[in-house]
Amino acid sequence: MQQTARCSKRPLGIYLHIPFCIRKCLYCDFLSAPADEQTKTEYVEALLAEIRAQAPLYSDYVVKTVFFGGGTPSLLPGKELFRIMECLRQNFSFAPEEEAPEITMEANPGTLTADNLEWYRRAGINRLSIGLQSANDRELKALGRIHTWEEFLNSFKLAREAGFSNINVDLMSALPGQTPQAWMDTLKKTAALEPEHISAYSLIIEEGTPFYTFYGGERPAAGHPPLPDEETDRLMYSQTKAYLAEAGSGRYEISNSARQGFSCRHNLSYWKRTDYAGFGLGAASLRQNVRWNNTSDMKEYLSGSAAEGFATPVKQAVQTLSAEEQMEEFMFLGLRITEGISLRRFREGFGRTVEEVYAGPVEKLTHEGLLERYSQEKNGVHEEFLKLTDYGIDVSNYALSEFLF
Repeated sequence: MQQTARCSKRPLGIYLHIPFCIRKCLYCDFLSAPADEQTKTEYVEALLAEIRAQAPLYSDYVVKTVFFGGGTPSLLPGKELFRIMECLRQNFSFAPEEEAPEITMEANPGTLTADNLEWYRRAGINRLSIGLQSANDRELKALGRIHTWEEFLNSFKLAREAGFSNINVDLMSALPGQTPQAWMDTLKKTAALEPEHISAYSLIIEEGTPFYTFYGGERPAAGHPPLPDEETDRLMYSQTKAYLAEAGSGRYEISNSARQGFSCRHNLSYWKRTDYAGFGLGAASLRQNVRWNNTSDMKEYLSGSAAEGFATPVKQAVQTLSAEEQMEEFMFLGLRITEGISLRRFREGFGRTVEEVYAGPVEKLTHEGLLERYSQEKNGVHEEFLKLTDYGIDVSNYALSEFLF
């Protein structure tokens, strides 16, 4: 299939799940686990088979972004990532090279090599997302991470030397025993490296993880430092927003900041409800008003990934979204972005205005100082937007819940 496509085609993001890791982190509830080399080889072949089998469903789409997530995609040899990208280009229409499709790969410090980075570049991968989490080795050990701060610095240096000029660094605050001073040290050390993008999230204790065993009760398990209280967590959040803005990395989404022109286009497509195709174990897809997830059972995936057509054994939890559900998603995903939601796009997409559907929540949140309306020129057109205020973003869970039917 040709790599370029007419602009009349619908935009598409592609997500590829690589479910392998060296060792499961203590807080992680993602679909990932260690695996032997044979399993990895079989998985790549199954992933290629799924791409080929499902590509005909997207003949009227053009790929704008690709994202390799995990797990740890950088555990695969660079040649395998190259093969996967070649398969995508042979079976999907890609945006013209002059539009520079964004192709991201997640990586863990300590798993990057100069040789593999060269293969990533040859494959067309032009954005790396490196999971640091903390610049403090004690905190990294407490999280169960496989690397040290020094190993992260070496990986970051290798990526720059390989020519990567668009790098995200993942950070995590509100860690066990972490103080605001320790969090600021991580922020300062990371910002000093001048990455193009920083994602900063608060730790969430998820059921089924070792951390839930340690921290799921009223008190931490013996031998484990306490988590920061809610007030300290909010202080760290405020520190993040203020410091990164001063460092030239403006917040464009609740937990993401970037230098001008380096916002993650793939994640923005999720928040704006652009269609996306997910390939691999447990991967999610959205095609117009239909959503589904792939099976999370490895044997089932390996045996069924080559099935053609929409209805396959691999696709599970298929859901046709009602108009109300689509409007809900439009609001609570779009309002995560500091730009907010376009009133024109809502009206064109649903045939009704935001005020008609959400008169009560809009009036209430505006009165409380959490929501505001504004206008701006966008692509030469005057548009009206609705967005959360700074205070609204600070209490976003409450504000966004108002838009659920």
